[in-house]
Amino acid sequence: MGEFEKKRIVVKVGTSTLTHAATGKSNIARIHKLVSVLSDLHNMGHEVILVSSGAIGIGWGKLGLRGKPTLARERQAAAAVGQGELMFMYDQMFSEYGVVVSQLLFTTDALKHEDGKQHLTDTFNQLIEFGAIPIVNENDSVSVEELFNGDNDRLSAYVAALTEADLLIMLTDTDGLYDANPAKDPAARLIETVDAITPEIEAAAGGAGKKGTGGFVTKIQAAKIATAAGIPVVIMNGQKPTNIYRVIDGENIGTKFLATE
Repeated sequence: MGEFEKKRIVVKVGTSTLTHAATGKSNIARIHKLVSVLSDLHNMGHEVILVSSGAIGIGWGKLGLRGKPTLARERQAAAAVGQGELMFMYDQMFSEYGVVVSQLLFTTDALKHEDGKQHLTDTFNQLIEFGAIPIVNENDSVSVEELFNGDNDRLSAYVAALTEADLLIMLTDTDGLYDANPAKDPAARLIETVDAITPEIEAAAGGAGKKGTGGFVTKIQAAKIATAAGIPVVIMNGQKPTNIYRVIDGENIGTKFLATE
């Protein structure tokens, strides 16, 4: 067995992975499995940062309201309720494995100023040095951009670049990027490796000009940010969090975007 190589890994998990599609409520079994895998990686000696969506969905469910929120103020209010519940759940689950977690809420505006970036970098590094796992989310109660256009995809890439991570893993509800829509084209094939994000790759993701909320367009945008910073990106299905082990071992799972720097 070769010598252990410590890695700093950013894992981004979206609402589709954290909740049941039929009800919008928390998928407790899957969240627990994800927490167990991340705790195990932490115990191995890897440095783990979790970028987690889900506050709006959890908040909306806890408020007992029907239908998904559409207005910005509704989503912001749901996020304010759900963020506390989300962190409470993570704190409980990680505590079962003896792992300390911390909450970091900020907007991308904080990254536009060198002082803000440096303060964030120092905080991330100190938390990791203390042995904690930082859990990051967009501060949805004061920012609206990610509410409609990102689902934390780009934020995870900025975090990976800011912390000089070795790998960004993005968990989603598909197996990766296909050359066509697999729901409409049975001949669609999974693209296992992307050397460069070309217009063709952007077209496969739905077109560079379209806006998504946690869709593949924003994941491609995130991959551009991270790979340009020298960080490879893996987009994979979040249904089986144990596949994260296989990714770290170098297996081809999902779609891997190679670093361009």
